Amino acid sequence: MSVELQLRFDREAIKAYSQANNEPEWFLNRRLTAFDAYASLELPVLEKTKITQWNFDQFTPFLTAAKAASFEGLDAVVTEQIDVAAIKNLLVQKNASSVFAATTKELTEQGVIFTDLATALANHGDLLQKYFMQAIKSDEHKLTALHTAVVNGGVFLYVPKNTEVSVPVQAVFQVSGDGALLCPHVVIVAEANSKVHYVDTFVSSSGESMVSNSIVEVYVGAGASVQVASVRSLHAGVHDYAFRRAIVDRDGKMEWILGEMNDGNAVANNTTILQGTASVADTKTVSIGMGTQRQNITSQVQHIGTHSESDMVSKAVMTDEATTILNGITKIEKGAEKANGVQAENILMLSGKARGDANPILLIDEDDVKAGHAASVGRVSEESIYYLMSRGITRREAERLITLGFLDAVVSQIPVEEVKNRLRQALERKLG
Repeated sequence: MSVELQLRFDREAIKAYSQANNEPEWFLNRRLTAFDAYASLELPVLEKTKITQWNFDQFTPFLTAAKAASFEGLDAVVTEQIDVAAIKNLLVQKNASSVFAATTKELTEQGVIFTDLATALANHGDLLQKYFMQAIKSDEHKLTALHTAVVNGGVFLYVPKNTEVSVPVQAVFQVSGDGALLCPHVVIVAEANSKVHYVDTFVSSSGESMVSNSIVEVYVGAGASVQVASVRSLHAGVHDYAFRRAIVDRDGKMEWILGEMNDGNAVANNTTILQGTASVADTKTVSIGMGTQRQNITSQVQHIGTHSESDMVSKAVMTDEATTILNGITKIEKGAEKANGVQAENILMLSGKARGDANPILLIDEDDVKAGHAASVGRVSEESIYYLMSRGITRREAERLITLGFLDAVVSQIPVEEVKNRLRQALERKLG
């Protein structure tokens, strides 16, 4: 358990915020039930990472921000993330406020719902209620309960059956100011035989002792295809907790593309449940650890349906005194015949003081399956550095080039060009 500190908010603050935003009664009840459960729940148990002394509950939850009159009126830390062509379907949240929204007529005419969480609660509350905190439960641990109690924004994306969204829809989440909280909840529902690409970016501006506690829930219908790409570039003053979970029906496909580019301590858990026959999961994760940063990144797939397939690839580069734990978990349940699950975790060390752990785990309760894993943790080759330096390249630049080449094995496979470019920009920023 953490050292007990007085929270900066109480039941009345949660109730006042909910009522001021005209939230439905069921949503307020979810908040208050989770708040009451928070004190008795434990923190999540993480492999080789203790977060009891991290900041996870010392924040001011409902800091507001003014709406931007136009895209150009947003903070530079946001506008530099987005190509002008992508402004068509874009939501921007700053702290507890939705500050910019743009949706095309074409998207609306397709019957697609793409809106911020507050608008979804007001206009689509009954539909949202069917999915909110169903893939991830509020009482799983302390952080999910806290998230439910003080959720202060997010996205609802609903794609009707037989509908293909041809361009990515995007969201940018920004946290700013001492003690601020960014707590968005993203719900993505893709009905049968639909297709959609969702991209979000997490950024921060000035401030210390900030917290980001986000949840993404994805529901992939039969024959549907969903791609979720996320690039997180929060600075060292932010503790980041990210929980993502997808449930995939028969013949559905879920693809995750995750760039964990934070400068501060971070926990990320990404889980896909392959519930239906011939369902598919593909997860790609890249990360860089620098300074004294601590990261715990878990990718997990649970095979329930027969003939289901999963592929997980995680790559991390460590330097300075940073520590990263990469956990890969493939769970094949009894009855998931003909399932095929593979995973690989690779960590490249650029410093003798850095620490990286790659932990592949196979949990198999069925005989007629295929499963495999690969893991490696190693130092950068001095021969490779020497070769580059002999061509007139500095050691720092040589390490940078080797790092980019190591990670590009994953980045180059990203099918959406804009996401690929954004992740490469984040890599360049962190590598200086």
